[in-house]
Amino acid sequence: MVEPIRETPAKTATPDAPLITPIATDGAEPRLPARKATIDEFLKRNAEVLEKDREEFQTYLVAKQAAAQGAAQAAAPARKPRMSRRTMLNVAVGTAGVAEAAVLGYHALGGGSSDTGVFQASGTGPQQSRITREIVDSQADIKGRSLGRWIALLPTKLGGGTYALDLNSNRVLASIWYWNYGDYNPISHHLCAFPSSDPYHGFEFVNSTQGGMNSRIYGIPVDDALAPAPGTNIYRVRFDGTQMQMIENVAETTGLGLGVHVTVNPKDAQSYFVTDGQKDIAACFDRTTSKVKAALKFDWTPNVPELRDAWIKGGTLTIKKIYPDAKTGLYDYRGTKGNKIDWEMVPMGELFVEEGATPGDAPLTLTGADGTIWHPEGRWAATVVRLCGGICILDPEKNFEPAAFLQFNKDSQAQYPVVQVDKDTWKVTFDKIHSPGHEIGFSPDGKFLVMMNNLRENNCSVFSCEDPDPKKWRKVAHVEDPLWRGKYPNPFHMVFSMDSSKLYLSILHPSPAYSGIMVVDTKTWTILKEIQGIGPDLQTPAITYDGKYVLTPFSGFQRQSSGIAIIDTSTDTLVGILPSNGGHHDCVIIPTKLEHMKHTRSCTL
Repeated sequence: MVEPIRETPAKTATPDAPLITPIATDGAEPRLPARKATIDEFLKRNAEVLEKDREEFQTYLVAKQAAAQGAAQAAAPARKPRMSRRTMLNVAVGTAGVAEAAVLGYHALGGGSSDTGVFQASGTGPQQSRITREIVDSQADIKGRSLGRWIALLPTKLGGGTYALDLNSNRVLASIWYWNYGDYNPISHHLCAFPSSDPYHGFEFVNSTQGGMNSRIYGIPVDDALAPAPGTNIYRVRFDGTQMQMIENVAETTGLGLGVHVTVNPKDAQSYFVTDGQKDIAACFDRTTSKVKAALKFDWTPNVPELRDAWIKGGTLTIKKIYPDAKTGLYDYRGTKGNKIDWEMVPMGELFVEEGATPGDAPLTLTGADGTIWHPEGRWAATVVRLCGGICILDPEKNFEPAAFLQFNKDSQAQYPVVQVDKDTWKVTFDKIHSPGHEIGFSPDGKFLVMMNNLRENNCSVFSCEDPDPKKWRKVAHVEDPLWRGKYPNPFHMVFSMDSSKLYLSILHPSPAYSGIMVVDTKTWTILKEIQGIGPDLQTPAITYDGKYVLTPFSGFQRQSSGIAIIDTSTDTLVGILPSNGGHHDCVIIPTKLEHMKHTRSCTL
């Protein structure tokens, strides 16, 4: 995924927005964006939105700094700060200057004035109790410190492979490059590892890869005459103590080419989900045989045929089980076959679909179902449906039949009924969708389920999930920082502490501004601390299973500053940054016990 790019679309197309394909209707038939909407147009629109985000972010920081400076002169008339070359902050550098302005902005908003405890779902407004803001030293170095005998596994995104990093010696143990196996568009995207009692002598993992037009959304010049290879493979890989070896291409074995999140069942580690948000397909595979245990397809039918209103004005989500061809035993979803949009919705890029800036065969049917996580005990699975701002709960004991739908938007009802239409079909009807959502996660103790609301909302929404019936799970809190105004900063990926007492969130700023890590107290769902200025495009946190360190990779595939941030959980301070020459959108530490699975990417995205 690329850097956050987003813009709330206007209700109607305007003359100064020529890159947005106008949507027209003829009766009930929608007119979709012309396929001539090329990647060049998308990249141009991307650049426009990103430039606007940068300008708005600069204005935002200057306003907060001016407010802080004027706090001591409360009696003086308030004046709206003006942007100028002299006052503009250098967001491109994005380190201490940006972080300091954010700190000043927090104090100007009255941080530390009260202690309100848990924010109930029905409450309004961001947190008012004090939040510690720490500005990091960009020269941080772990100085040879051992982080314990753990192995971190990181995909290299556009590098086309994956490598294993020994956190004890900080040496790379081995790597694999899918180019060597004839995959000429291997965008190494997400992965998850199975438990190994001695990973230094061997472990196994599953790695999803993207392909097709996804190779062109990073702004890298490509000859238009050369069509990108379809890619979209699922690789099983084994490290034998010396090198990594390809075991199987599961996409070839099954006919299901899926390229986004991979999660292993924490109950027994004998099955795993791969879910793809371009095809809206979630499939559970048996680890040993690679047989598909169940595959579900998610489709959207909007109440109105115009793309701009196709989700916010509601519609019907249809969830249907799909099966392989009876004669061949294979599905027909290899490569780009079945893609609804030509490239994935990048983080905070969901509204590009509404604008018509993301072409494809079936954008009006898109749901953005791109990840399925597991309850820590394996009792439930949950598929995020990004464009519906919620999660579909699946029942593994009934072959993954949909059991409930949780809606995380702040102003929405908590649950929408799931109605079974026939043996293999279920429907969920929405009156409206307030905002897209993205990453989701269960706490390791199984008590809470959280989701990041993005774009039209900007908060972390929390459900209590202790009741054995998911239809009775309810929203209990919303985590909101007073600095989260509009689209930024934005809560994204997450990991919980080993005892579930803390939640670590990556907090994104508009690229290339530096992002940070936020620490949340899960007893009160209040923000304890924010570590600011780590690096651009901070991605997926992972925790060492002794609970001592949180690792978070940043950037790389954007050809910007990159590294792996190391946070000491005893003090929640940044202690160093490991080098990283990949473009990581994922980070998994190899489990050495089955118990560790509940702390991996299997339960949080």
